[in-house]
Amino acid sequence: MSKLKLIVLKNCEEFGQKINKELKKLNKETKNYNISISQDRFSNGEGKVVINDSINNSDLYILSDVGNFGISYNMHGKVHYMSPDDHFEDIKRVIAATCGHAAKITVIMPLLYESRQHKRKGNESLDCAIALQELERLGVDNIITFDAHDPSICNAIPRLPFENFYPTHSILEKLIDQEDINDLLVISPDMGAMERARYYAEMLGSDVGVFYKRRDLSKVVNGKNPIVEHIYLGADVKNRDIIIVDDMIASGTSMIEVATHLKKKGAKNIYLIATFSLFTEGVQVFVEAYEKGIFNKLYSTNLSYVDPEAVKQKWFVEVDCSKYMALIINTFNKKGDIMELWNGKENIINKINKKRQKDKKINK
Repeated sequence: MSKLKLIVLKNCEEFGQKINKELKKLNKETKNYNISISQDRFSNGEGKVVINDSINNSDLYILSDVGNFGISYNMHGKVHYMSPDDHFEDIKRVIAATCGHAAKITVIMPLLYESRQHKRKGNESLDCAIALQELERLGVDNIITFDAHDPSICNAIPRLPFENFYPTHSILEKLIDQEDINDLLVISPDMGAMERARYYAEMLGSDVGVFYKRRDLSKVVNGKNPIVEHIYLGADVKNRDIIIVDDMIASGTSMIEVATHLKKKGAKNIYLIATFSLFTEGVQVFVEAYEKGIFNKLYSTNLSYVDPEAVKQKWFVEVDCSKYMALIINTFNKKGDIMELWNGKENIINKINKKRQKDKKINK
């Protein structure tokens, strides 16, 4: 078994420190798994990466958050904020800097690079597939991501392991601990997220509903066809607690519109769940919706950078996934059974049943 070593890029240093701490707990060791690197920029914007510690014959894990828009560097005397493209280039620089000395290289991108550009319609780029193939050509042995927008993108690299994990269990544990939910209904904000909503509903033992987004296919605004109308398909929502689940929140307007429709239909409490909260247009739309009583809380992970303005809001609940990530890394390093990493359903069901029994005793 090769020595486990972790390279954490600047875009996820805090998360990397938490993972390092959890790895030490798992293995009952005091040594650090994180190794030192330098990410430098020349004044014209060109970059380079230097690995400062030995990685010879190591099982190397490269962790990068391509969604972190809060990292900047100076270019021609001006501040330049890093885009997903910049972050992805730095991943390739790290791989190049290994100079073939690592025994195995695993790239961890919790938020998969270009995940929303996953299929081709006409003469357009297929960025996610190209990026995955590029990593394969560079000698990467494994790719780990979370809640990929379209898991079938792995077909672009059929010979390379592509592990797509879900933080569902972590999110639900937090939700169950903090909220008193009764007569529950899980809602998918669109047809594409229905599989995810069904998974949540199955664990919670609840019914499921879905919204159909009717779009204006004659127009393209901000890279997509604008939504004309939300049409709800499902059980009556009146006086019921609602969970709306999706993989990511971009601007958030669509999810707020769905929550607004449900509130008008008489929904009681509404909880929003998203693996990634990008807040591409800021948090104001959520602040206003919360003040109007449209939703109660937003549960989201720390797998990708979240706007600090959102984190400090009383409606935002961060779900820490560092322990789960450390367990994944440790299991792969020790060649353990990864199926155990998926089996959180039973724990969630037991937790729900215990809480329900406790609530019955209190009500008596």
